[in-house]
Formats: sequence, C-alpha cells, structure tokens
Amino acid sequence: MVVKVERLDEVAVVTIDNPPVNSLNRAVRKRLWEIVGECDGDPAVRAVVLVGAGKLFVGGADITEFDRPVEPPLLPDLIARIETAAKPWIAAVRGAALGGGLEVALGCRFRVATAGARFALPEVNLGIIPGSGGTQRLPRLVGVATAVAVAAENASLDIVKATENGLVDRLVEEPLIDAAVAFAREALTRPLPEPVSARPIAAVDPAVLEEASTRIARTARMGQAPARVLEAIRYGIDEGFEAGMALERATFLELRASTEAAALRYLFFAERAALKPADLRGVEPLSLSRTGVVGGGTMGVGIAAALRNAGIAVRLVERDEPSLQRGMSALSAIFESAQRRGRLSAEEREARMAGVTGHVGYEALADCDLVIEAVFEDLDVKRAVFAELGSVCRPDAVLATNTSYIDPRQIAEGLPQPERFIGLHFFSPAQVMKLLEIVPTPETRQNVLATAVDLARRLSKMPVRSGICDGFIGNRIMRRYRADAEAMLREGVPLRDIDAAMRGFGYGMGPFEVQDLAGLDISFLHREAARARGEMIPDTPGDLLVRAGRKGQKTGGGWYDYETGDRTPKDSAEAARVIAPMVGPQRTMSSEAIVDRLLAAMAAEGQAILEEDIAASAADIDLVEVHGYGFPPRRGGPMFHAARQTK
Repeated sequence: MVVKVERLDEVAVVTIDNPPVNSLNRAVRKRLWEIVGECDGDPAVRAVVLVGAGKLFVGGADITEFDRPVEPPLLPDLIARIETAAKPWIAAVRGAALGGGLEVALGCRFRVATAGARFALPEVNLGIIPGSGGTQRLPRLVGVATAVAVAAENASLDIVKATENGLVDRLVEEPLIDAAVAFAREALTRPLPEPVSARPIAAVDPAVLEEASTRIARTARMGQAPARVLEAIRYGIDEGFEAGMALERATFLELRASTEAAALRYLFFAERAALKPADLRGVEPLSLSRTGVVGGGTMGVGIAAALRNAGIAVRLVERDEPSLQRGMSALSAIFESAQRRGRLSAEEREARMAGVTGHVGYEALADCDLVIEAVFEDLDVKRAVFAELGSVCRPDAVLATNTSYIDPRQIAEGLPQPERFIGLHFFSPAQVMKLLEIVPTPETRQNVLATAVDLARRLSKMPVRSGICDGFIGNRIMRRYRADAEAMLREGVPLRDIDAAMRGFGYGMGPFEVQDLAGLDISFLHREAARARGEMIPDTPGDLLVRAGRKGQKTGGGWYDYETGDRTPKDSAEAARVIAPMVGPQRTMSSEAIVDRLLAAMAAEGQAILEEDIAASAADIDLVEVHGYGFPPRRGGPMFHAARQTK
C-alpha cells in the first residue's frame, strides 16, 4: 500500500509510503482522496495526522507523469478536499517537504515539524511554477516577501525560518507521530484556525514586489518561470484566492507543455542517472579519508578547496617551499573570500584550513587513500610525477590525473598497479564548477571507477564518464564551437555580433569573450604542441593574437580590449589590425543564423563522439555542456536542442 492508515484512539494517522521520495503519483492521490471521505464519515475520528514514511515528508509530484495527460484526482482538488475536510488534518513533517509536498502541507489546518525539516518550492528549476496552490496559500501564511523568495527565487526555509514565518505551528521532537498526535489532541480543545486559503494577505509594500521583479529580471537566463510565479502571486493579491488559483493552474499547465520545461526535466533525469550509473550498481566505492593533491597552482588549489569543502582531509604537495607557500596562501584566500561573502563563518574558514597540510616532496602521500595530480599540462612532467607516486604511495591507493587533453594511458605508462589509475578532469575554478569528467583507462578497476563517481557526489559535482580522445567530451566540442565561431569571423561576421547572438541564446558569455577570460594562450599552446609533433594544424586568428602578446584579460587585451580592473570587453582596433590578414570583408548575419550554425556544429561533433563510443549517451554530452561550458539549462544541451529541431 502506498498510503497506510492506523488509528490512535480518536486520531487517524495517514502515512504516505511511496519510496524513494513519497511522490504524489496518481495512486497516492487517489488513496488520499478516499481517506478524506472515510475519515469525515467516521464519527470516531476527530483529527487526521499526515506523515511521510522514512526520512522525508513528500519530495513533490511524480515528474514522470508530466509527459502524460493529467489523471484525476488532480492535486489542487485533493488539497482543497483536505483543506475543507470536516476533520482537521495536521501535516507532520520530517525532512523535506518539497513542491507538491509543501502544497499539501499548506492545505492542512496545522503543520508540525522536527528539527531537520526543510520547506521549498523548487518548481522553477523544472521550468514550471507551483500548480497546486503554492503561489496562493504560501503568501497568505508567511507573507509576500518570503513567498516570493521561496516560490520564485528557489529559497528554502529551514525549521527556524519556517517557525518564525508562521509556516510551522510547532517544533516537535521524535517520535514524530506521537508528538503530532499529542498536538492534534491539544488543538481539538481550541477553536480551529481558518483554512489558509481563507486568510487575508498581509499588506505588502509595492516596493517589495518591484525589487523582486528587478532581481528576477536579472536572472532571465533561468527562463520565464520565476517571472510567471511573481505574476501569479500579484494576481492573487489583487483578485483574490480563487482567481489566483485559476491563473496559477493555467500557467502551470502552459509551462509544463513548453520545450523549456521538457529540457529541464530531461536534464533532471540525466543528472540522476549520472550519479547512479547502471553498470556500477552493487560496486562499492573505496573509502577516502586522506587525500593528496600534487601541484599548488590554480587547479591544484581549487581541487584542494573542493575536497576541504566536502570535509575531506588534504595534503598539498609542491616541489619547493616558495611554490608551496604560494599554494597555501592561494588556498587560504579562497576560504577568506567565502567568509567575506557570508558563505563561511570564521570558525568554518579556520576548520577548512586546519584540514589541509602543506608538504615539499612526495613522502607525505605514503598513506593517502587518493592522490590527484594537478601539475602543468605536459606529458613528461606528469609522467615524472606518477613515477614518484608509484614508488611512494600504497599499492591500493587510487591515483588520478587531472588532465584536459592528454591521453591518460600515456601518463600511466610504467605505473605499478595501473588498475588503480584514473583520469579526473576538473574544471576551473575547481571549487566552483560542477562538472567532473571521469576518464578511465582500459585497466581501471570498477571499484576505482565507482570511487570516482562517489567522490563527485561528495564534492557536489556532476560526474560524466568519457572515453579517451583529444579533449575528451567537453573540450573536443568546445574546440569545434570555437573553430566554427572563428570560421564565421573569417567570413566577415563581426565577433561582437557572434558573442551577442550566443548571449541572446542564453550563454553567460559569447565564445570570444570566454576565450579572453580563460586565456587565448591555453588553446594556442595545445595547437603548438600538436604542430611540434608534426601534425598539420593551420594558423588561426587566435594564434596571431597570442603571438602579438594579446592573451586575453590577463594581458589587458585579446579579442577585445580591457581596462585595468574592468572586465567589460571593448572593441579593439589593435585586435582587428592583428587578425586582418585572416578576416574577409565585413558582412551581416542574423542572430538566429549564428546560433543555428554554432549549435549545429556542436551537435555534429557530439554525434561523432557518440559514434566513436566516447560518450555513452546524448544526455551525457548535454550534461557536460550544461555543467562545464555554460550551455543554458533551459535549452537542454546541444543534443537535446538538435533533436527538438528535427521534430
């Protein structure tokens, strides 16, 4: 049974038991609908306690139903039935009450919760708005400002905030059911409060809504859902609950059918699959308590910070004392910056640094469970590191290379126990970027692969497995993206138009702006290395800029000019002069044509990657582009977008 009922004298206890998240699928809704009638018709029942089995209340609606016609009973109707029931319902919340789960709780006459409870309406992350009263009941209970933050801006309320704002009537201790039943009996001795839908909305300063509108407009890349939430809340304030409910439901159904919502649902399921690969079910990851990072440069320090943010002890190794001190100072600066921004307390900052020790030489890594090499992107340098690690580290320690392009098999040549070796491609800044490309070699053991996936989960990163090729999945597609952007530039399309078109599509930056930020010399050096190996790599406009000393923002100019302390790109007459030998007469090209051409190039490269078995699925490619390269999530990824274009 997905919903169970038991009687504790005059109180009926209704438990939703629909693992893994107690979702409100049709079977749950149907049974709850029946239970309302059964309890109302039973004179021995005076109140009903609603609880979720396990560690959470209700994780929301069943997203798998979103691509099918809606089947009754509809959730808004069920919540209205609970709210107007003859016997009062009390939501007893343990853990998360998310989306439809929070909306059900809002339909109950009372709400009690334990200390770890959390309340949120994350529908905007799926390109939709709450569709069962979230935009109408929540502002009547907690006020408009808090409701806007939760429903439109993806804020969540912990038990303290929920109690302060009136969402939770009482903080209770475990056992939850006993506490909720005691609360119900006490509540029956007093007049019942009005249903939330009948309560007035507290007066709101118009400036609150205008400020919210301005904030939401700044996050337009998130899609239209946040602004539509605000519209529904405003309408409910002005026109009343019933009118607000009608607009909310109509908007929910409209957005649910949109390509944007379909793209976000697609990514949701792709992310869940990536965190639990089917071929690793039953494979236990290795325990990681002590880790080492070799290299105190930007990438090594970022990896160390990511490990410490996950509570994992780190030993940072450098070749000499000055390099080590620079690395430790850079690591400390990361945590100090987080404290200044309010993301860490002073105590947390100190704890982060206390968990990392700096060392010159490899001996300190002898008892580490995992060592990640993060030195310069040079095959000989990396091989030298692993020669040392192979002689110093435990034979069962996992050894990983952070490489963007180099074949991990070449790096691991001659390494003892090569089955414990794996490629881990972090993205910079490693303590921020969510993507982790995992690149096993043919020798890599399954439990080492499972350990890499589990590490990504612990670091709050998105793991995507890649086969071995130049640039793996992400950089290979990015190289094609840049090449086609430069091809348009050679054809006379202004680079500013190309950047503007991609920003309009939803990227935070255009391809030339990104190169200036990352540094043009990175890809230039990769091309130069290929030329040194005898590969026929033609010169590019970017090569001309680097040879002229224009490497991007760090040199004050690349494709654009930059003023000191200002990252705003400005048209550059000097850059135009340098690349003029490779650029044709200027011509115009529509934004739509620019976007279509670049996305088609990315999808074509993605298809080649699939055909070569470098990626396991189109969804993996899209995860890489969304989480590592700024592809707008509401567009789903280049493979999803291409598939939609052909329908």
